[in-house]
Amino acid sequence: MDGPTLKLPERHPEPARPGIVYARPYARLAVLGMGSWGTALASVAAAAGREVRLWGRREELAEKMRRTGMNPDYLPDTPLPDGIEPTSELAYALDGAEAVLIVTPSSSLREMCAALRPHLAPGVPLALCCKGIERHTGYLLSHLVEEELPGHPVGALSGPTFAKETALGHPTAATIAFEFRYTDRLEPDKSPAARLSVSMSSNSFRPYMSDDLVGVEVGGAVKNVIAIACGMMTGAGFAENTRAALITRGIDEMKVLAEALGGKRETVTGLSGAGDLTLTCSSMTSRNMSLGVQLGEGKTRAECFEGKNVVVEGEISAASVVELARRIGVSMPICEAVHTILYDGADLDQTFTDLWARPIESEPRALEIELVHPATMPEA
Repeated sequence: MDGPTLKLPERHPEPARPGIVYARPYARLAVLGMGSWGTALASVAAAAGREVRLWGRREELAEKMRRTGMNPDYLPDTPLPDGIEPTSELAYALDGAEAVLIVTPSSSLREMCAALRPHLAPGVPLALCCKGIERHTGYLLSHLVEEELPGHPVGALSGPTFAKETALGHPTAATIAFEFRYTDRLEPDKSPAARLSVSMSSNSFRPYMSDDLVGVEVGGAVKNVIAIACGMMTGAGFAENTRAALITRGIDEMKVLAEALGGKRETVTGLSGAGDLTLTCSSMTSRNMSLGVQLGEGKTRAECFEGKNVVVEGEISAASVVELARRIGVSMPICEAVHTILYDGADLDQTFTDLWARPIESEPRALEIELVHPATMPEA
């Protein structure tokens, strides 16, 4: 991989304080999804010394990757490290895999689970590297997988990670979250979170462990919607003050939803929440930000991305997040604003004017006071 690298010790020092444990990495990983993020994660795992089988539906692309040593369709000009074996045969990709990273779109996750079922060895951990909430059911993606593939530990890998930078070996941090069972507390070195973390760790990729799977998933789903909002306001001609306000209040919406679903508010201030949101809202590399900017500039949805059929996860999440929030009685005004523009045809300028004219709230929430906004008062 090209690009600057950090020099770390070749061997870890002996544990210097209580709580430090050694975990055994997984020898072989299956990465499902041959797009840019799946290819980047396969590169991370291979650079960390793992055997990696990278699965995609298209044999043509798998053959190109085997022949050229890179992914010309999704990460062109980014050489892949040794140790990655591209394949379009799902059974082969999963054969002998000690852990599986699922990087396919969230909208097709149930279909993916059905395809996995005949080939998964018992108890193999599954780490979700896609983000979202299932429409109509309101399920977090981990709940969906637990329903479809019972008996497998289910976790998530999430954080501020653009695929190309990750694949090039730029220093990158992410969160790996699994629920910790009683046995995981007794022997944390054997937990899926610990073993997958050491499996992915390298000179450039630094995972952090979490036992708050709900908080990590909520952050990953909501941040894409907030990024569309930031893009809309940027495209409409507003600048840094506006984006900072949306990021900060967007984090609050993440916290409220995470807490309502049993997650921890503090998780949202970490890599998978605030970190990922800040990155996504700061660059046109993000498809969510890019979609918002184009809509803010006045383009129709059909005109965005030069008319190409580009999947934008936040567009899907805007519907599922708002459906869930309404169902459980959680107020998420920024997500509501994005939803009404995308799905109800609401005027963008008027929607954000109304957002800013809502009753004046207190910060922190414990003050529990709301004031009528002067902009909404009738003239005397």
